[in-house]
Amino acid sequence: MDLTTRLERLPVGKFHYKLLVATGLGWMFDAMDTGLIAFVLPALAKAWGLTAAQMGIIGSAGLVGMALGAVVAGTAADRFGRKAVFSVTLLIYSVATGLCGLAWNYESLLVFRFFVGFGLGGELPVAATLMTEYSPPAVRGRFMVLLESFWGVGWLVAALLSYLFIPHYGWQAAFFIGALPALYVFVIRLAIPESVRYLADSGKVEEANRIVARLETQAGITPVYAAAAVTANVNTVVTTAKGGIAYKELWSPQFIKRTAMLWIVWFGIVYSYYGIFTWLPSLMVTQGYTMIKTFEYVLIMTLAQLPGYFSAAWLVDKIGRKATLAAYLAGTALASYFFGQGGSSVTVLFWGSLISFFNLGAWGVIYTYTPELYPTRVRALGSGWAAGFGRIGGVLAPVVVGYMVGGTDGFARIFTMFTITLVIIAVAVLVLGEETKNKSLDEISK
Repeated sequence: MDLTTRLERLPVGKFHYKLLVATGLGWMFDAMDTGLIAFVLPALAKAWGLTAAQMGIIGSAGLVGMALGAVVAGTAADRFGRKAVFSVTLLIYSVATGLCGLAWNYESLLVFRFFVGFGLGGELPVAATLMTEYSPPAVRGRFMVLLESFWGVGWLVAALLSYLFIPHYGWQAAFFIGALPALYVFVIRLAIPESVRYLADSGKVEEANRIVARLETQAGITPVYAAAAVTANVNTVVTTAKGGIAYKELWSPQFIKRTAMLWIVWFGIVYSYYGIFTWLPSLMVTQGYTMIKTFEYVLIMTLAQLPGYFSAAWLVDKIGRKATLAAYLAGTALASYFFGQGGSSVTVLFWGSLISFFNLGAWGVIYTYTPELYPTRVRALGSGWAAGFGRIGGVLAPVVVGYMVGGTDGFARIFTMFTITLVIIAVAVLVLGEETKNKSLDEISK
């Protein structure tokens, strides 16, 4: 019995939930640092006299870093391992976030935000790949969406920190608190094992076997290691991987349809997410809400992310990745349109909460879907490139919104634009997507 079969036959147990929490906390810290800039921007604009365009560029600087970080870290994770890259990227964005609190002018803040983004962009696809490679097929979708749900918790923490600290201690305090996740690197080193699939694919069969044997023993299963069979199986993969398979394989006939779909969807979902949520507090201030009231409303909207994740986590293994993703993207499009029409505080809260509900549920599914569509040898690379291309949308969105916000009916036009974007990517999923529900990773990648 080979390593993959032994790994996938493990029942869901303590190890899987421990890994979910360990990677999820790293994900939460990512979201916290991303959310902080959205809540800091209104205070920063007031303190430094920033224009709307300059505020948009601050948001985009982090996204430029995220695009580069996703590609570099994805490539590195397939070469040096998921665990090592996970640790390094978390350390980079935590330290850079603390440095943002020491920024002395606009230009220095842009540099620090770039490095925050580099670490964030690198950590996300690597953590998703690691969790994917350990999750049993029957519950892989649920586990991946639950991992993404930690993002909602992180935004909630960012909203609370901003609400409690910025009005009283200034915007710098929020960034200093955002540096604390650097300490979590020590937890990663102790609590998270290296990916068995990566180890086997790299020829480190004995180390991979020790991990699987330990997990089998913990689950009450007698290890059934057959050295010759496993070694032969792995050597085939390693030889193939060393035969020049890299970026160009993502666009080979086998994967071109999958890669095209993922890049389109990633671009659109990142464009809409960062365009909406990076600007949301500032946009609400432009609509006449006070900063304190804005933080309260955005906090309520952020809470709606959690049921969005949990509902998607249930649906993704029931009706599948393709149907769930398309439905949640369409729901975000509908909510975005009506949110842009404005209205009473109740109306704004209702549609804003639905944007959070559907959009973050869709994020949970795309992080489930992406690593499933590639084999182990290029899984982190393919995930990193898809996320990296998507970050281009994130770079553009804050700048575009910054230029649109001052025009006539800017608020309505901004959300109409996001509605159209979301409809397009929902159609792309329906036309180009393929279902991966309940399939083993080896079966999908054939």
